[in-house]
Amino acid sequence: MTNHLSDTVTVLEITPNGLRAVRTVPVGDEPRGIAIAPDGSRAYVALGGEDTVVVLDLRTFGTTKRIPVGREPWHLALTPDGRRVAVANVRGASVSVIDTGTGETLHTVRTNGVNLRHVAVSPDARWAYLPFLSERGFPITKENIDRGWIVGSRIARVPLTEAGPREAISLDPRGKAFGDIDGLALSPDGRTIVVTAGGTQEMIVLRQPLRFLAYGGPGDHIDADLLDDPARFRRIPLGGRPLAVRFTADGRRVVVANYLSNALQVVDIESGAVVKTIPLGGPQTPSLARRGEALFHDARRSFGQWYSCATCHVEGHTNGGNFDTFNDKKYNVLKKTLSLRGIAQTAPYTWHGWQKDLRPSIHESMITSMQGPEPSEADVDALTAYFKTLDWLPSPHRNADGTLSVAAQRGEKVFEAKACVTCHAGPTFSSPGIFTVGLESPDDTLKGFNPPSLRNVYSRAPYLHDGRAETLEEVLTEYHRPSQLTGKPDLTPTELKDLVAYLKSL
Repeated sequence: MTNHLSDTVTVLEITPNGLRAVRTVPVGDEPRGIAIAPDGSRAYVALGGEDTVVVLDLRTFGTTKRIPVGREPWHLALTPDGRRVAVANVRGASVSVIDTGTGETLHTVRTNGVNLRHVAVSPDARWAYLPFLSERGFPITKENIDRGWIVGSRIARVPLTEAGPREAISLDPRGKAFGDIDGLALSPDGRTIVVTAGGTQEMIVLRQPLRFLAYGGPGDHIDADLLDDPARFRRIPLGGRPLAVRFTADGRRVVVANYLSNALQVVDIESGAVVKTIPLGGPQTPSLARRGEALFHDARRSFGQWYSCATCHVEGHTNGGNFDTFNDKKYNVLKKTLSLRGIAQTAPYTWHGWQKDLRPSIHESMITSMQGPEPSEADVDALTAYFKTLDWLPSPHRNADGTLSVAAQRGEKVFEAKACVTCHAGPTFSSPGIFTVGLESPDDTLKGFNPPSLRNVYSRAPYLHDGRAETLEEVLTEYHRPSQLTGKPDLTPTELKDLVAYLKSL
């Protein structure tokens, strides 16, 4: 099992009386999905913080390979013969197909969407199936949400045997969409697909044939013939926040990991009934922050239940996408989703800094960005409490004892010498001020930008208010040159390298 925040994998032995921890092994930054080879000799681990898949030898407990993939891999799956692994790159909007023998990427398939989640391989090893989110970039109005022009839930299938385009189907019925699809499993015969929707607290059951399209589709809503066929499409309410899902060996039931319910649910596929609930512990009464977390992940709080706060602010961070909200007081200007880490310490809010207090900012987002119902004071209390739990993660770009590398120490001096602290100061590496930085548009209703915190900037690509820069190097050499902002000389190649090392350490 992967331990996301402690950067380790724990190997568990299944015994007659339960589980026994055998060994806990450091593997790298933010391990997420894990897949075990058919012969049990090794495990493949997606390192979300390093854009890497690491191969762990389960006999020696050492890592044998580190394979670069796309941006922020979360989940992966092996073919039944163990010869290939499909890796879903969440913010890279792609699937990497790797030859497990050589460790080389055979091909990379663009999904044309983000928030890629759990991966399942077809029994014939031809396809990898996974949920993803389509982003259209239209202004966030009720009309555009209902048309499926803001976000949409999709299932992709990606070819494994040779390079080719992804094929996809749409899932959302108009007026009652699916929010935050996450888990996906295939029945042993490959004819049934189940998908969990954590935001709308349900599970979707789909049966072949399904009309996957590579070009000219899919449409913005679920195919009408599929929607009207109960033999091929069903919604099963589960409550809580259902995430990972797996079929039992006979294909008659699935087991769902329900995060907010602190339980496993066993669901009969034919009847749709939850036949067993296995509690996993946790308090009987959720704390105020936990209630806020539930609201944060509740897509039913948006118009037509298309998305939740977490759709864009994944785990309180960012999915890297650009959206046309009304946060800059006008439409037709897309802005990148800001991270919410450290939000309680970094007022004011929005790219232009016009929101001065957290509570009004939460209220505004619920009724304007979400286009949802008026939140109660208790709702805002709970969300505020949850936001206060969101903190920055320790940077993996530091020494094992938490100190700066030699290059980062030099970079810290460059940071000060180039007067970067003018806008990015103090422990938050931010500022309450509004600054003109040369990226403004004459059409902007609000002038200037509030500098976001540089903490965890290593995990926020793409960069700047519209995501125009793919790397920190691009930011510092094209859009935020010292000569443009502080009047200091531009960076030499050595200074650039050291300054980037320092920024990644924050």
